[in-house]
Amino acid sequence: MAGLGLAMSLAACGDAGSDGGDSVDVEVDENAAESFDEGTRMRELADQGTIKIGVKFDQPGIGYKGATDDDPSGFDPQIGTILAASLGIDEENIEWVETISANRESFLESGEVDLVIASYSITDARREVVGQAGPYYVTGQQLLVPSDSDIADVSDVAGEEVCSVTGSTSLDNAQAEGAVPRGFDTYSECVDQVVDGTVAAMTTDGAILLGYAAEQPDALKVVGEPFSEERYGVGYSIDSPEMCGWINETLTESFDDGKWAEAFDNTLGVSLDETPEPPALDECA
Repeated sequence: MAGLGLAMSLAACGDAGSDGGDSVDVEVDENAAESFDEGTRMRELADQGTIKIGVKFDQPGIGYKGATDDDPSGFDPQIGTILAASLGIDEENIEWVETISANRESFLESGEVDLVIASYSITDARREVVGQAGPYYVTGQQLLVPSDSDIADVSDVAGEEVCSVTGSTSLDNAQAEGAVPRGFDTYSECVDQVVDGTVAAMTTDGAILLGYAAEQPDALKVVGEPFSEERYGVGYSIDSPEMCGWINETLTESFDDGKWAEAFDNTLGVSLDETPEPPALDECA
């Protein structure tokens, strides 16, 4: 409920999803390897001193990397930095891998990445093939429409083409509301279709949409009450179930010591008067 309330309060802020802000100030645990049992994936990562983390590159405020940027910025990369630090891995030794919605499971299954932190909604279907710990953030699905559009709520897009990215839960949710789903490989492609009027609206999590609206405030706006609950989780290989406990423990520490709030304030919370309470974590199987 706190997450859904946040999504609605964000809708009133013109630049809430815009990218930028400082990086979260983390303390890298230099003796991290000694904290993990031999044979665990955490010990392996701590010993090698590097980690590959899949994030989005086209979601301002969540995960974004411009053409001249060295590293991605946003809430998801900052969560990744917190997790890596608990393994004794500093930011310089994180390899950020661009991950789109359609390849998140396959990247984890193939070992292309060690973690996926990419606006990755927790679902029962996904947990059949990969691990998902968290949630570390809760938001709700809304609509992005042209600034002169008469669309005010999801009920107004029944029978209309609505786009999102292929492989996301957003298209299924939109179809359930009567919209005609249209999938694209990236969110930026979908935004372009809304701007030129090819589709009536774009739909995904409200926080993501606000980032795009903030980039083109004269052309786009976010409308409607949230019509879903999206619980962002950290993805890991199902072959390493021990990672769930480590992820949840690290997230809990970040909730308690203020690092989660700092990461949020640096990114999604730049225009909010107050930081939301962290969400309750699912128990590990």
